[in-house]
Amino acid sequence: MMKKGDLSKLVRPNVRALKAYEAKEIPCRVKLDANESPYSPLPPEKIFSNKDVLCSLNRYPDPEAKALKKAFAKALKVTDKDLLFGNGSDELIYYLITTFGGPVLFPTPTFVMYGVIAQALGEKPIGVPLDATFDLDMDRMLAIIKKDKPKLVFLSSPNNPTGNCYSADRILKVIEASKGIVVVDEAYQPFSSSRGFLPLLKDYKNLIILRTMSKIGFAALRVGYMIADEILINEVNKVRLPYNLNALSQTAALEGIKNKKVVDARIRAITDERERLFDELAALEGVTPFPSEANFILFKVTDPEKIFQGLLKQGVLIKNMDRVIGHAMRVTIGSRAENTIFIDALEKVLNK
Repeated sequence: MMKKGDLSKLVRPNVRALKAYEAKEIPCRVKLDANESPYSPLPPEKIFSNKDVLCSLNRYPDPEAKALKKAFAKALKVTDKDLLFGNGSDELIYYLITTFGGPVLFPTPTFVMYGVIAQALGEKPIGVPLDATFDLDMDRMLAIIKKDKPKLVFLSSPNNPTGNCYSADRILKVIEASKGIVVVDEAYQPFSSSRGFLPLLKDYKNLIILRTMSKIGFAALRVGYMIADEILINEVNKVRLPYNLNALSQTAALEGIKNKKVVDARIRAITDERERLFDELAALEGVTPFPSEANFILFKVTDPEKIFQGLLKQGVLIKNMDRVIGHAMRVTIGSRAENTIFIDALEKVLNK
């Protein structure tokens, strides 16, 4: 009989070396740690006005999400054959690495799941540190592209956790130099002044765009989507699990597209608050905020852990990024009231 201690030996070495990603739920009155929208974009009765869906939960959802594809294709000015939906961007990243393999290249710090999923699938993750301005280090990026010939390059722009967009010319150089697939992850693009790379899809066949509805008020739905050449979509679709996007998420996402003006108004409210919050942070002694094109702000303080615990005692939860970027913290843009509570709490902690 196998002993309990021997069970881990059955696990593949690359998985055994992983540490599980922990999305901890910490009790608080103001939650500003996970880059979620502070607003529910549409009332429940609007989202679930389609009673047919609620009356047919005993049936599997549309496996191709045809209605959703049609609506998104029209909004994005692409064809429905250029779209693939996933259970959040995470699932699509998983499918991309499954389809194309590795090595998998990405700048650091960035969205951790690029590296986690690569390692889970037994592919080599290669992280290249950003330069001093949080932009792509072109000499190192191009050298690794030439040497290691990565099958996939992930570029999150705007980047999490730094909040900035990479220089467009640098991204283009990476796309042009790569013999593999370059994925520009635009999860935070709705909050950015940049148009994004969608207009360039026709010019670069090895380019894939990732976007999500999670940051604009639909995080619980887990609706991510990729836009790419039909050939790439067809290949990735081969590894997609059937019925991967549930009927309720499809219905709610469709309403989100139909009510774009409401959603856009919420996005504008967040970007307006982002500018106010940046100015408030910049005015505080001992706090250095960095300009952001996302729905969060990265800032530096002398003692992040002390600040984190002090805020938590007042019921305010933000993200301590000290292990990723020295002395850094990240705060999600909340509602005006939430941001005011955060600033007041931060002032109290700093004054102590």
